[in-house]
Amino acid sequence: MHSLPNITNENPDDDTLGGRISRARDALDLSTAQLARRLGVKSDTVNAWESDRSEPRANRLMMLAGVLGVSPTWLLNGVGESPSAPVIHSEMHVLITQVAKLKRSHEAMGKMINAIESEAKRVADRLIS
Repeated sequence: MHSLPNITNENPDDDTLGGRISRARDALDLSTAQLARRLGVKSDTVNAWESDRSEPRANRLMMLAGVLGVSPTWLLNGVGESPSAPVIHSEMHVLITQVAKLKRSHEAMGKMINAIESEAKRVADRLIS
């Protein structure tokens, strides 16, 4: 028989609501302006939440949890799974994008080489005949 986990037995995140909002936002590599835009609020509002000068209303808290990919319980109480470290920092994103472009260029170059080889063979065959 499985027993349900008791949230009081877990080690809650002892950061503040504002600190958890900030960490979750950082984990997604979002600026406060980007988060505010996604939520339909002003950057000052997000800054106030993150500095614990105010708290989001229940409807905004639910939207906030959804946008940040965390549970409302974690945001409010620090119980549950915290967000992971930033998935891709902007510098890493640039490198990944550059590698992808290089791969596409390499593939295109390979196709061009094959086309030139085929044309050279066709010309050579014509010269020999």
